[in-house]
Amino acid sequence: VVLLFFPLAFSSVCTTEMCTFRDDWQRWSSLGCTVYGICVDSPFVTDKFRQELGVPFEILSDFNKEVSRTYGALFENLMGLKGVGKRAAFVVDASGKVVYAKVNEEAGQQVDFDAIRKAVESC
Repeated sequence: VVLLFFPLAFSSVCTTEMCTFRDDWQRWSSLGCTVYGICVDSPFVTDKFRQELGVPFEILSDFNKEVSRTYGALFENLMGLKGVGKRAAFVVDASGKVVYAKVNEEAGQQVDFDAIRKAVESC
């Protein structure tokens, strides 16, 4: 399982991240992984974001910020906005062990697509 936490739907870096996974979806699906995007926006926003981008995996709403906080992927204050998700990636193997974890402290810093892929391949 690949968990992709991202700050806000429809922002430029988040859109690029989701589109990069979408555009390389054949490779990700051939690895046998399940991908979830996770964002603190409402479920209405995450559904619209997924539909407009044509993303072939679920984008989940963490509107109450419980999952983001549990994974250490939450800015308490980002540019005056309270409780915004950090850009983070986790790879969880079939036994439930986290084999890759990277939480970016810079909202504009993209995830390391190659590192995520290598972690999935190692499972």
